[in-house]
Amino acid sequence: MVLYPNCKINIGLRVVRKREDGYHDLETIFYPVMGLHDELEVEKAEKFAFLQDGLVVDCLPTDNLIVKVYKRMQAHFPQIGNVKITFKKNIPFGAGLGGGSSDAAHMAIALNEIFHLGLTKEQLAEEVRPLGADCPFFIYNTPCYAEGIGDKLMPISLDLSGLRLVMIKPHCGVSTREAYSGIIRHPEVEGQIKQALQDGQSFADMRPLLVNDFEQTIFPLHHEIAEIKKRLQEAGAVYVAMSGSGSTVFGLFQHNAEGSTDAQLRLFHEEFASMVIFDDTLA
Repeated sequence: MVLYPNCKINIGLRVVRKREDGYHDLETIFYPVMGLHDELEVEKAEKFAFLQDGLVVDCLPTDNLIVKVYKRMQAHFPQIGNVKITFKKNIPFGAGLGGGSSDAAHMAIALNEIFHLGLTKEQLAEEVRPLGADCPFFIYNTPCYAEGIGDKLMPISLDLSGLRLVMIKPHCGVSTREAYSGIIRHPEVEGQIKQALQDGQSFADMRPLLVNDFEQTIFPLHHEIAEIKKRLQEAGAVYVAMSGSGSTVFGLFQHNAEGSTDAQLRLFHEEFASMVIFDDTLA
């Protein structure tokens, strides 16, 4: 079975409070992006094997979330036997794109199909929840409003048709620890994004609410990330934000908008970007 674990962007990310368990309550919109994905092949085998290609992942195979979800589900469902996993990493890590979480979710989906477990999406979401707050999102893989630590999901209808996505990944990465070390919490904005969605506001009307709180702490530490946001705005994007806790910055452009040519944006490669991704699947 071959799957293509896709990435996501965060459209707005507000940090509203620190919890007693040390985590933070967030409010964000998860939006799936199909134009950048990993490659995952899972098949039954006589003995377990995990083969990896593509971007170098900075962890041991046993620490990879794909292997962790396999071991976890095998413990819960003895009918899961040995598999051969062939994995190619294309989504950069430390990028705020959720690649590892997507890999875990898609591995759970594959095991459910291959071994005929008959699990619902809700049950699969519970299986992967302990491995990462945004893992359940990739089980549903549809635009969602998220709250709590990012694991309480509400499917939404968010119309981004007519917009083109450009994602810029700088050479630097941002660790979750670094992102949260200086975060400023904003309890006063709690519920505003959710209310706007429930009121049926358009994306254009909601844009003033869709702020990423991590930018105010990450930009002073990584000036190249702030510069990417500035360049995307200058190139004519109607909305620009860092995704998650960084380091990827994305812009949404009107199709054929003046100043948003591919050639202009590809110049980021020559300065400080390790990856520039153009995605037209929002339309």
